[in-house]
Amino acid sequence: MTEREYNECVNMYADNVYRFIVKNLRHEEDARDVVQTAFEKMWRNRYEVDAAKSKSYLFTVAYHQMIDHIRKNKRIQLKDEFKDEVRIQDRPAHNMKKVLEEALSRLSETQKSLVLLKDYEGYSYEEIGKITGLNESQVKVYLHRARMQLKNYLVKPENVV
Repeated sequence: MTEREYNECVNMYADNVYRFIVKNLRHEEDARDVVQTAFEKMWRNRYEVDAAKSKSYLFTVAYHQMIDHIRKNKRIQLKDEFKDEVRIQDRPAHNMKKVLEEALSRLSETQKSLVLLKDYEGYSYEEIGKITGLNESQVKVYLHRARMQLKNYLVKPENVV
């Protein structure tokens, strides 16, 4: 990949990658860090990256960076929970966006990423498989299960009202 091709890749895919990561992390600064690290890794490996496959490479690297970030934060949060008593408040959501965010937050990291890549970003099963390292059948199965969990959560009146 040449410097020009790299710059074109940045212009074409930066917003898509950022949107995908921020939807998963729900924290803008963390999402920026993850995306910046992904572009940095692509820059360092630009001579090994085929320009035609730069989108897939970029999303794959960003996805793995995001998973690492989530795992790191979970360890920190778990450590904090042992220090202080954390109370869970069950507040009803008053608008659909909050309800959907709550439903998505109940999915596993993989399921949430699959739903966002397929239904929000519009990637094919094959592309999602390349990004996540799953085969196409696994993507379909995990995505189906995630959608069923979302449906089961969203049809309960107490979750929507």
